[in-house]
Parts: sequence; C-alpha cells; structure tokens
Amino acid sequence: MDILAFMKPTREVVTVRVESSLVEALGTMEKYRFTSVPIIDARGYYVGTLSEGDLLWAIKNQLGFDMGKASTFLVGKIKRNRDYEPIPATATIDQLIGKASNENFVPIVDEDNLLIGIVTRKTLLNYFFEHQFVVL
Repeated sequence: MDILAFMKPTREVVTVRVESSLVEALGTMEKYRFTSVPIIDARGYYVGTLSEGDLLWAIKNQLGFDMGKASTFLVGKIKRNRDYEPIPATATIDQLIGKASNENFVPIVDEDNLLIGIVTRKTLLNYFFEHQFVVL
C-alpha cells in the first residue's frame, strides 16, 4: 500500500515558517485550532514541529511573560519539547501507522528532507474504519 495515497500535499498543509514570529505562529494555530503544526524553512525543508505547549513554555521561560517581545521572537528560537520525526515518501504502511499511533500527523519528506506533505492520524483511522470494519 502506497503511503502517498493518504498524504495531504504541502500546498494544503498549514505550516509555520522558522522565520515567523511567535505572535504569527500563535495566530496561525489559533485560526485553524491546531495543537501542533510543521515548521518549515524558507525553502520548504522540514525543521520540526511546533506545539501549543512549546509556545506556552516559550512565553513563560524565554520571554518572561512579556508578550511585547513576542512579535520579534522567531519560531526558530523557540525551544521545542519534541519534533515529530518525518518519514520518507518510500516508507511502508507499517512505518506510517507506527508513527501515526503516537502523533497527530506524520511529516512526509523527500530524500533531501523537503516537506512534501503530511498524513494525519484521522485520515488513517477513517480509511481503516471504512474498509476494514462492518457496522452492524
């Protein structure tokens, strides 16, 4: 089974740029109501994952609750708890499911680490419910 069949391409993925401000990232996450989003650089390479918790701890620990600094504090300087490990487009469905079981989404990258899309856990669950289970 080709994992790319489950992938949402990057052009449809909400991301934040590493050079965005904390305020911009916070606004993006609030607008779309996401708890985590991929971080990309100016060329589209996957950098990591930004979570609500990362933002909260940056505001507290790195900015000392001074939101005035948040408009100039860059996403790239935010200390992240953990990044979702990407998998290559050539990964197996078993590898994808293994990653999705622990993360909201799985970043899919090409051989150069360029983010080409994501697969959400919801997409996988919906597929397997529709194709594997009969509701009585």
